[in-house]
Amino acid sequence: MHTPVAKIGIVTVSDRASAGVYDDISGQAIRETLDQYLCSDWQAEYRLIPDEQDIVEQTLVELADNRACCLIITTGGTGPAKRDVTPEATEAVCDRMMPGFGELMRTESLKYVPTAILSRQTAGLRQDSLIVNLPGKPKAIRQCLDAIFPAIPYCIDLMDGPYLECNTQVITAFRPK
Repeated sequence: MHTPVAKIGIVTVSDRASAGVYDDISGQAIRETLDQYLCSDWQAEYRLIPDEQDIVEQTLVELADNRACCLIITTGGTGPAKRDVTPEATEAVCDRMMPGFGELMRTESLKYVPTAILSRQTAGLRQDSLIVNLPGKPKAIRQCLDAIFPAIPYCIDLMDGPYLECNTQVITAFRPK
């Protein structure tokens, strides 16, 4: 039986990185983390875009509907600044929201920084895609992914997506018996 290659969207939302002011280390941090977590085949669909709600929405729709990504992970645009619009864009394109992801990420981040309460990370479902908003700092990205990723493969199973197999030396997916 051939298991389809899982497509995973990685979207960095940053005015400055998209303008070339600095390198996108956040998107790279997500890719490196997924390479460590996953031992099943996966393919990144990478996008680097500015903090513009309509562009974020269009990108999420393209990755979910046209590129068939089972998982789309965004980084950036989740704070209280006026140009931070990633959660609004995510909510605008999702059929159903998954608030537990944001709750757990904030809880985890509060162990490290009191400003975690300023984060508006969220997650939601659009058709066959799980969309998760992460913070923008690579260290926080890893802390949040370590907390939430054990639930992601089972969520994708429940959506009839591809089977994500984890490297149990790094992280263990929780799948009920």
